Amino acid sequence: MTDPMVPAASTALGAEPVGPTASPPDRPSLPPGRWIRENLFPNVRNSILTIFAILVALFAYRGLLNFVFSEERSWIAVRTNLRLLFTQAYPEHQYIRVWVTVGIVMVLAGLSAGIWARWGGVTLKRLMGWLVSGGALIAVGVLIREPSVLTDAAGESVRDDAGELVRESFAAAMADRWVWWAIAIVLFGLGLVLWSLFDDLSRRTIEIGVAWLVFGVPALLVASTWVIRYGHYGFVDGEFIAEPAQLVAMSTRVPWTVMWLLLIGCYGIGRLARDRAIASAQAAPDAGGDIEGAPDEGAQELPRDALTKTRAIVNLAWVLSPFFLYWVVMRDPEIDYAHVFSTMLPMGLAFGAAGGAVLWWLTRSDAGEVGRLAAIGLLLLAAFHWVAAYFGWYSMLQVARIAFLLLAIAGLFAPNFAGVAAQRRRLVGAWLFAVLVVFYGATVINSPSTVETPTDMFIGGFSVTLLVSVLTIMLSFPIGVLLALARTSRQPIFRVLSTIYIEVIRGVPLITLLLFFSGVLPLFLPDGMELAELAAAILGYTLFSAAYLAENVRGGLQSIRRGQYEAADAVGLTTTQRTGFIVLPQSLRVSIPPLVGQVIATFKETSLLAIIGLFDFLRMANSVIPNQSQFLGVRREGLLFVSVVYWVVAFAMSKYSQRLERRVGLGQR
Repeated sequence: MTDPMVPAASTALGAEPVGPTASPPDRPSLPPGRWIRENLFPNVRNSILTIFAILVALFAYRGLLNFVFSEERSWIAVRTNLRLLFTQAYPEHQYIRVWVTVGIVMVLAGLSAGIWARWGGVTLKRLMGWLVSGGALIAVGVLIREPSVLTDAAGESVRDDAGELVRESFAAAMADRWVWWAIAIVLFGLGLVLWSLFDDLSRRTIEIGVAWLVFGVPALLVASTWVIRYGHYGFVDGEFIAEPAQLVAMSTRVPWTVMWLLLIGCYGIGRLARDRAIASAQAAPDAGGDIEGAPDEGAQELPRDALTKTRAIVNLAWVLSPFFLYWVVMRDPEIDYAHVFSTMLPMGLAFGAAGGAVLWWLTRSDAGEVGRLAAIGLLLLAAFHWVAAYFGWYSMLQVARIAFLLLAIAGLFAPNFAGVAAQRRRLVGAWLFAVLVVFYGATVINSPSTVETPTDMFIGGFSVTLLVSVLTIMLSFPIGVLLALARTSRQPIFRVLSTIYIEVIRGVPLITLLLFFSGVLPLFLPDGMELAELAAAILGYTLFSAAYLAENVRGGLQSIRRGQYEAADAVGLTTTQRTGFIVLPQSLRVSIPPLVGQVIATFKETSLLAIIGLFDFLRMANSVIPNQSQFLGVRREGLLFVSVVYWVVAFAMSKYSQRLERRVGLGQR
C-alpha cells in the first residue's frame, strides 16, 4: 500500500509531491562529527551546558527504568484491570457493544483518512534518525539500569544479613537482557544500513508515507498478541486469574484484529473513492474535446461535488457518532414504542411539517423585513417557553421547547437561503433532518438503559474521560466562535454581554464550576427536572472551555486586516457571508496553535471528574484498583500507566496540529 499524498521531491517508497505546499528540502547534512561540534560543543559554555543536560537526562532515565522494572512493582494490577480502567464495570456478556463502538470509530477513521489522504510523509533522513536514536536509547537503558534482584525457588527476593536486596552481577544482568540488546542492535543496524544505501540528497528528499507508520505500528502490536505470551490476567466470576505463560485471551486478540482490518479496509475504500473522483475530474477535459480551452465545468464538477458530499456525510457522522454510540449502542435503551407512536411521532411530524412550511415562507425573495420580524417573533416565543418552564406556568415536553428554539434559530438564518429554490429546499431538508435527530435523541435519552452495573454510570474509566472531552470540544467550539464574534461586534449589547461572560468564566476556577453545576444548580431546577452527573460535568466543562476558546478565536479575528472587510463589502457580500467565507476561515487558520492547546488542556482537565463523583480514568487508577483485595495499596503503577495514556493522546493531537499547520501553510504565507 502506498500513500500518494506525501509532500516530497521524489515518488520513491510510496511518496509523491502534493504541489506548491510541499516543504522545501533540508540543507545538506553535515557529517556526524561536525554536527556534534557545531550544535553541542561549539564553545566552552555550551559544552558545559550539554554535559550537564546529558547527565540530568541520564539520571532521570535511569530512575524511570529502575522504577518501571523494579521487582517491587506490581504491573499485574494494571494488566488485570485493563477493562476496569477503560470501561469500568461494563457487563462482560454485553461487551460486544464496546467492540461495536470501537468498530464504528475505526470505520469513520479509516474513511476519513482515505478520503482526505493528505497526510504528508517522513523523510528517510528523519526515519533513519529515529531508528538510530531508538536503538541507542535502548542500549543506554540496558547499560544504566541497575541489575535485577536475585530470587529464591519460591520467587521471593533474596536479602543479605543486613536486610539489603542481593542483586545479580553486571555481566549476568547484561546476559539476561539479551532480548533488549537484540532489539537495540536491529534498530541501530537498520538505521545505519539505510544510511549507507542512499546518498545525502535522497535521504533529504525521499519520503515514506505516514500511512505506513500509522497503520504499520498498530499492525505489529496486534500481530504480537498472537505470538508473544503476554499472559492472561483477569477476574472470572469474581476469582482472580493469573496465567503468565499464556497468550492473550481470544476475546481480546480477535476483536483487535478485526478492528485493524476495519481500519485498513475502510482506508482503502476511502482512498479508492477519492482517487476515482480525482481521475474522473482530470479525464473530463479530454472527454469534452477542449484541448487548449477551459475544461467542461459540468463534467468536472460532478465527481468533485460527489467527493465533497461524501466528505460532508463523513463529517456529519463524526459529529453525531458520540451521541449515537453512547446513548444507543452502549446504553441499549429500552424504548417505549407506545409512547413513541402516541406522542413523539405525531409531534415530530407536526414540527417537521409546520416548521418546513414556516421556513419555506421565510425564504421567499419578497419576505424582507416581515420575514426578519417573524423570525424574531419565533425566537421570543421559544424564549418564553423556557421562562414558563422555569416558573412552572404550564407543562410542556422538553423536546418541544428544544424544537421551538431550533426553529427560531433556523428562522434567523433563513434570509441567507432566500430566493433560489435549491437553497430553500436545502434549508427545509436540514430542518427535517434536525427534527428527526432531536426527537429520536430525546426518545433514546429518556428511555431507561438495560445495562446493569454496580454504579449509576454504566461506563467509566477512559471511556467517560474520552466522552466528556469529545462532547466538551464539540459543544464549546461553536459557542466560543459565537462569543468571539459577539465580542468583536459593533453592536454594544452583544459586545458587552460577551465580554461579561468571558471575563466572569475565566475568573472562576474550573472546579468551582463543576461543583456548582453538580451540586448547586439542581437545587434551582423546577420540580420534575433533573440534571444528571454526566450532563452537569459536560455543561461545566463546555461553558469553561468556550470562554477560553473565544479569546483564542478573537486573537485570530483581530489578525484580519481591514482591507479584507472592505473587499467583501465591495463585492456585495452580506455580513453573514463575509464572516463565513472571508473572516472566519482566515482567523481559524491563524488560531490553530492556541485552539489545539485548549483542546489538549480540556482533555487533561477531565481528570477533575473524580471530584464530582464520576469514575473517570484517574479515579480508577488512584482509588478503585488500590482498594481491591488482591492489589491493596498498588497505586503508583496505575498512575504511571494513566500518565502515559494522557501523554500519548496529547502528543498525538500536538503532532497532528503541527502537520495541519504545515498543510495550510501557517507561518509560510
